[in-house]
Amino acid sequence: MTTTAPVQLDLQRAAREHLWLHFTRMSAFEGADVPIIVRGDGCHLEDANGKRYLDALAGLFSVNIGYGYGEEMGEAAAAQMRELPFYTNWSYAHPRAIELASEVASLTPGDLNRLFFVSGGSEAVESAWKLARQYYSARGDQRGRAIVTSLGDPPTRVDEAKAAPTGGRRWKAISRNIAYHGTTMGALSINGIAAIRAPFEPLVPEVLHVRNTNRFHRPPEETEEQFTKFLLDDLEETIEAGGPETICMVIMEPVQNAGGAFTPPEGYWRGVRELCDRYDILLCADEVITGFGRVGAWFGSDRYDIRPDLMTIAKGLSSSYAAIGAVVASDRVMEPFMRDTSMYAHGITFGGHPVMSAIALKNIEIMKRDRIVENVADQQDAFRATLEQLLDLPIVGDVRGTGFFYAIELVKDKDTRLSFDDDECERLLRDFLSPRLFERGLICRADDRGDPVVQISPPLIAGQEEFDQIVSILGDVLAEAWTRVHK
Repeated sequence: MTTTAPVQLDLQRAAREHLWLHFTRMSAFEGADVPIIVRGDGCHLEDANGKRYLDALAGLFSVNIGYGYGEEMGEAAAAQMRELPFYTNWSYAHPRAIELASEVASLTPGDLNRLFFVSGGSEAVESAWKLARQYYSARGDQRGRAIVTSLGDPPTRVDEAKAAPTGGRRWKAISRNIAYHGTTMGALSINGIAAIRAPFEPLVPEVLHVRNTNRFHRPPEETEEQFTKFLLDDLEETIEAGGPETICMVIMEPVQNAGGAFTPPEGYWRGVRELCDRYDILLCADEVITGFGRVGAWFGSDRYDIRPDLMTIAKGLSSSYAAIGAVVASDRVMEPFMRDTSMYAHGITFGGHPVMSAIALKNIEIMKRDRIVENVADQQDAFRATLEQLLDLPIVGDVRGTGFFYAIELVKDKDTRLSFDDDECERLLRDFLSPRLFERGLICRADDRGDPVVQISPPLIAGQEEFDQIVSILGDVLAEAWTRVHK
């Protein structure tokens, strides 16, 4: 018998011929190398050519504990593989899903106590919308609305199903302009980014979009209180125009990612919660990015006292060592599904997968043991101060964000805050900034899903050495970009 050595796969050729990259112009790799990342440690990555990069985006805002825990995570996965490699959560439970649900419920604020597991963030948003839609039907006509019949008279309880022309059903969702919530058809419909919705229209109908919390281009004389009122008035007008009896969910990120780390003004979340209560609409905090320490607390809902009825989580749940996400529901939302023959008519084959759950459990154990969230809280002021050095550059109009979640907005004129047009963004971001930053060994994100920004969101283990390296490389490349723009 003769044997031959296995043929070594030409990764570059195979990548160009067989791999379809996500959100990527594949024509860019005709005759050019595909970046192939082969290993990681701490905050750094290495490609197939041996070049190292500082990952200032934590994968996609998701490798919260960094890349150095693979052996520990692998041991947890292997142990679970030996015990039970797979079983479903369809009418069955298994220990790791139960333990993970209990562990996350101990961390989430308020009465967010029930977890419905899925495979990632888009599925979590999709599932939250379906749950919100079915909640009102499951609740039936037990709850009515308080209707004031005339001035000064006591409110009268009326049958919700009779009061609403929809027969008690609600289906509409409200999200914010430019907000990103995923790519499945329901989540895509909720997105507030017209450019990524357009190729797939018609989408799931009747999603309403309201103004986001971007203050950079608001009138400079506007106070924070006035800005908050402006935003809440817009939300209430949208609810009224859309028909409150047809709206099941308001979904928003604690800090909005797309457009560039928009933080909420004082009183905003308190007002959103009050409006949802007034109109009997479920409030969903999309914490796919902001959860698990990204903003200096376990959840953005803690930091901003959002008190949501639903929460979507993914990315940081496993620090992206596993594909897992969840919808977390409050006791109030769960209650009607605990009665008689009621059932949430939804399921995901891999939701709560035992190996994925074991990895997520190990991730949370590591985060607690190594004080990952506390590191963000301790270092966030230093991170902001270091990034704000970039404000000395004429191309940098704003540095905004919180925790380890920031964006740098680029401007053509700092005094007037004039932005770049679409053609200029194409040349500046795609043709120059993205490749030059990668060439310099810095992975971050040049984004034009609104005004042009560079997004910075490193692993939560980063410290001053990483902050200085980010600003040093960014400063050089942005200074070069300004020179090229003004040639």
